[in-house]
Amino acid sequence: MAPFWTAGAWTLVAALGLLSCCSLTWCDASRTSGTTSGEKKQEQGPSSLERVKRGWVWNQFFVVEEYTGTEPLYVGKIHTDSDEGEGNIKYTISGEGAGSIFIIDELTGDIHATERLDREEKAFYTLRAQARDRLSNDPLEPESEFVIKVQDINDSEPKFLEGPYIGSVAELSPIGTSVMKVTASDADDPTYGSSARVVYSVLDGEKFFTVDRHTGIIMTAVADLDRETQDRYELVVKATDMAGQMGGLSGSTTVTIVITDVNDNPPRFPQKMYQFSVSEGAALGTPVGRVIATDADMGENTDMSYLIKEGGELFKVTTDVETQEAVVSIKKPLDFESKRTHNVVVEAVNKHVDPRFVDLGSFRDQTIVRVSVSDIDEPPIFQPVDGAIMEVQEDAKVGALVGIVTARDPDVKNKPVRFSIDRSTDQEMIFHIDPDSGAITLGKILDRETAGWHNITVKAVEADNHTMASYSAVSIRILDVNDNPPELATPYEASICEDAKPGQLIHTISVVDRDEPQSGHRFYFTLAPEASNNRHFTLWDVKDNTAGIRTQRSGFNRHEQNVYFLPILVVDSGPPSLSSTGTLTIHVCGCDPEGAIQSCNATAYVMSAALSPGALIALLVCMLILIVLVLLILTLKRHRKGQRMAEDEEDMRDNVIKYNDEGGGEQDTQAYDMSALRNLYDFPEAKSCDSGPDIRSLPQWIQASRVGGGAEAAAAAATDFSLFKGYIRKKVEQADADLSVPPYDSFQTYAFEGTSSPALSLSSIHTLSTTSEQDFSYLSDWGPRFRQLAGYYAPGNPEEEGS
Repeated sequence: MAPFWTAGAWTLVAALGLLSCCSLTWCDASRTSGTTSGEKKQEQGPSSLERVKRGWVWNQFFVVEEYTGTEPLYVGKIHTDSDEGEGNIKYTISGEGAGSIFIIDELTGDIHATERLDREEKAFYTLRAQARDRLSNDPLEPESEFVIKVQDINDSEPKFLEGPYIGSVAELSPIGTSVMKVTASDADDPTYGSSARVVYSVLDGEKFFTVDRHTGIIMTAVADLDRETQDRYELVVKATDMAGQMGGLSGSTTVTIVITDVNDNPPRFPQKMYQFSVSEGAALGTPVGRVIATDADMGENTDMSYLIKEGGELFKVTTDVETQEAVVSIKKPLDFESKRTHNVVVEAVNKHVDPRFVDLGSFRDQTIVRVSVSDIDEPPIFQPVDGAIMEVQEDAKVGALVGIVTARDPDVKNKPVRFSIDRSTDQEMIFHIDPDSGAITLGKILDRETAGWHNITVKAVEADNHTMASYSAVSIRILDVNDNPPELATPYEASICEDAKPGQLIHTISVVDRDEPQSGHRFYFTLAPEASNNRHFTLWDVKDNTAGIRTQRSGFNRHEQNVYFLPILVVDSGPPSLSSTGTLTIHVCGCDPEGAIQSCNATAYVMSAALSPGALIALLVCMLILIVLVLLILTLKRHRKGQRMAEDEEDMRDNVIKYNDEGGGEQDTQAYDMSALRNLYDFPEAKSCDSGPDIRSLPQWIQASRVGGGAEAAAAAATDFSLFKGYIRKKVEQADADLSVPPYDSFQTYAFEGTSSPALSLSSIHTLSTTSEQDFSYLSDWGPRFRQLAGYYAPGNPEEEGS
């Protein structure tokens, strides 16, 4: 079975193919060497090979799309060579569109298309053909597959699927600058004819832009596109198929091209002059006015900065980043009286200059800002403005002129000015000022050493308007006068070793002087006249305002003299020259072999040198003696009444108590310790080892006075009392030398009158003797004041003595 064509030359070819295939089998079945029903199997030979080759030629049918006839469109014919025209064979088809789009005549095998086909919807259909016995319905041939292709015609116009388009290009771009690309699609078959070959053209806007005929790339056609003149263009681009030939279909789209900005325009001031007014009293930084330059560009191409080309001494300009305005403000104080009008030249400059367009001209512009200064009432102005410095001698008299301050009214009227001193800066009223002339005079005597500078504030006001006031600082320096003598820097003390060598430097001294001469200090050192005969030390003037003390001899001995006082005379350079005398105390000290000072106290040195084993033994003996004395004194106090009654009259001595107050005498026990009368030989202060030998003799004297008699007793008493005299004298010397002790009551002891004196003892204590005939027991009845006295004169009570 083979395809059979119905049109023109294809019909003849199909008929020939059909005749060649009928004697064998279906064209595509010849590959399998199958046989036809009702025929004998033929031998394989060259003829079968030719049938296989030819079977693949006619495996598809063609049908033209968009058929508009009233009758079904004939597609083709299938036929088997076993068909003898008797109507015994039935032809059927199956597959895509079989029975609906494509129908077949069962007797003849003719295939027709019943519907209008569209290649753009479906380009081909795949079907299968079958030949069967009409009576038995048995297949007579193997089933064969074939294709019906829809043949294309130019029925679809080009379409811009992505339109409308929007593109952009920078202004002043050169000719031929690519803007964008447009693409049109044609649904026709691109492999068949020219139905899908599209070409492009510009219908509207071709004066400014062109499009590539084959690629659809849009390009600039002119070089003077100006965004400031026209910032966008609307183009119509057409696409035509059939390669643009007559009868081709076409489609169009709109293309919007935006012209982007470049910095091709300089800034421009709308006016060449601006006028503003400001008060002369306006504070620094006060805005005077705002001006702005316009720029036809957009975006960052309009960013500009401003600067002052002329008149920048008193004014400054800044740029407001939000509004791109130039803000002119005050840089320095304005003065109406000096200049009333100022012309400031302000220039605007683009920040981002494109070097491609520098040949277009200068990208900057200038304008004049005229500032008029208005007058106000101003306070006085001091000369100099930053304050005055004056000088005055410290020995100047009260009322002396220190200096003159000046101030004037800066206004045109030039009103009088009055001066005064701010007393918060001169509370002691050291200075006065003349309110009219501004002359500052002294109100008190100055002392540079107390205050070298005085800082005061002077106030100046207009005579008829005290609210117009200004202040100026005046610094007054007190010039020095040599009115203070030089003095030793500190109360100098120096130390030397006993083995110091002659010429040895032992100390360096310096001085202080409260004065400050402009030429500097210069001091001269010498020994005071009273030390001119000094043989121990010499003074060496070092010539640098210091002096050195050197030894003049050797062999110092601190046991002979441990302190030397060296008066030194210091004289300054004046004028006039002043001097003072200071004393250097030099201690002689004991040193070790290396020269290190060990001790500068002579007594301590002797004590330390005497601390030998014998000294330690003596110290222990002293302590033992002190313990014995304490025990003895306690025993004496216990038996004092019996001892006094047993003493001889020659042993009596008066004890006189001297009072410096107006106390009650012996009866006033609160004013003085009466135990001094009872215990004649009790010396509580004699506790040291220095009085040890004297104290040890006390018991001997007491014993001799009780049992001795005659000349031996008198000699022993005189000897013992010499010890007491020495002891008392030593205590008196110690009390006189002790400056920290006030003059207390003195205690005096009178010696014996002698054993051969015809006069009796004058002491009232003599009445304690039991030989007295007078009875003093009545004294106990006189009251508490006489109770103590009654105890001395009344007879002893054996019980009390025994106790």
